[in-house]
Amino acid sequence: MAKGIMIVDGQRVPFDGEKNVLSVIRKAGIDMPTFCYYSELSVHGACRMCIVENVKTGKIDASCSMEPRDGLEIRTNTARLLRHRRMILELMLASHDCSCTTCAKSGNCRLQALAQRFGVSRVRFPDTRERYEQDNTSPAIFRDPNKCILCGDCVRVCEELQGQGILNYAHRGSELQVMPAFDKKLDQTKCVGCGQCAAVCTTGAITVKNQIGQAWQALHDPKNRVVVQIAPAVRVALGEEFGLPAGANVMDKLVKALKLMGVEEVYDTNFAADMTTISEAQEFLARLKNGGPFPMFTSCCPAWVKYLELNDPKYLHNISSCKSPMEMFAAVLRDKYREKDAADGRRTYHMAIMPCTAKKMEAARPEFTQEGRPDVDLVITTRELVDMIREAGIQLTELEPEAPDLPFGLGSGAAVIYGVTGGVAEAVVRYCLPDKSNNALQAIRVTDLRGDGAIREVNLTVEGQELHLAIVNGLSHAKELIADVEAGKRFYHLVEVMTCQGGCVGGAGQPYGLTAAKKRRGAGLYEADSSAMFKRAEKNPIVTRLLEDYGPDRCHELLHVHYGE
Repeated sequence: MAKGIMIVDGQRVPFDGEKNVLSVIRKAGIDMPTFCYYSELSVHGACRMCIVENVKTGKIDASCSMEPRDGLEIRTNTARLLRHRRMILELMLASHDCSCTTCAKSGNCRLQALAQRFGVSRVRFPDTRERYEQDNTSPAIFRDPNKCILCGDCVRVCEELQGQGILNYAHRGSELQVMPAFDKKLDQTKCVGCGQCAAVCTTGAITVKNQIGQAWQALHDPKNRVVVQIAPAVRVALGEEFGLPAGANVMDKLVKALKLMGVEEVYDTNFAADMTTISEAQEFLARLKNGGPFPMFTSCCPAWVKYLELNDPKYLHNISSCKSPMEMFAAVLRDKYREKDAADGRRTYHMAIMPCTAKKMEAARPEFTQEGRPDVDLVITTRELVDMIREAGIQLTELEPEAPDLPFGLGSGAAVIYGVTGGVAEAVVRYCLPDKSNNALQAIRVTDLRGDGAIREVNLTVEGQELHLAIVNGLSHAKELIADVEAGKRFYHLVEVMTCQGGCVGGAGQPYGLTAAKKRRGAGLYEADSSAMFKRAEKNPIVTRLLEDYGPDRCHELLHVHYGE
């Protein structure tokens, strides 16, 4: 890798392995404006906002696509560069639906932020573009082509991280658009609802489907008993929007906020994650005894399940029959509140707070609908909940903490790490290993069950049998793994697939954050695991008692599902 010293705005800046000049500039403490640059994605160089001026030649070029060179002297802030940036912004605004006050991305829109930063207060050019139809067909995301600035971030994240290629450029010149092939609606494509396109979209062109109105309507209806479950990853991300560092655990403050908003009972999805761990581990041990089918795929990620349905349905029998923690919880709540609802004439309205847009899709699946009503009435993402808390005027950081309600508010350390990649597999391993000592736990923690690699492989020995496990980050890498398995290059007993990079902490329903924020959120979950009362699912006394009371047949009826039947 190249090494040397660049001169950036008169200061000497060493570089060693930085992939482009933009990275060196940011290393120097200069915030370069960009629309189309993400370090996790390929360099696109389309927006030209990161242009710099070569002091020796006077040439202007995009810093994201320039390689660092020893002795290169550049300027990042000259009169000419400022003029170019303002013109770029003005042209973008001229072809953009500037309904900012009602836009879901208002306050988080990069176009809005950069227009304010560079003082673009008027647009001299008329908007002559044709108005395009909005797409509200996806249960997870909403698409408004009129707000697209053609940065291509959604195109690259869908292709490079998820391997889907649902979105791409179409037409030419002034007719250029980003759209699904043949201008199909999202529900007519193989979109899995992961929402990563919404997470990277710089404007309001692609956003998480907003269901805040439905949530308030449910909360304000006196006939409803609103019961909420909160997923593990939410607690370490929501605080970012209220000035707290990424990874700060705000679970107890969040419980208090929800009670102030009118929620009657607040439970922790960790409780159901313990049920999932026990059920999935028992299923895995049964497959080991019966010789397969292998690999057994984890079933917690609904976008992954949808991916197999659309692309490789022959592997649906490889997915664990266990419902996701959200849906296990929903089945138990529906069962437990049936008699109570009949007795007091009220309706238990079940709301789930999730980091994931695909959970909206999962809740709408027919497998999780009973007598015409979904087990989860409504899924609200972390970002939607942030907006609701602000709308209610609640100052989250000022609240006194309040613990989740019992009996469904208790979870293990193994449950809380479900929110980070590798967490589900680690929870299952903790159950399956015969050695239950603290030393065994420590040994697990230093394996590749933890980390951020695209495909991580772990070999463990359980009761004399060597087991081969894999942890997969992103659907593009899942596709690669399946290809290798089919070619006989790899064999696994258990494979965990998380569609989003970093796991649920990086879900598209979370506050906007790149790799560093996701890592800090994951660290927050591991810290919660370390301080947990007990570290294994089978140590949760309420869960084990519940499973015993239900018995094998009732457990299978409530907690398991088979896809593709």
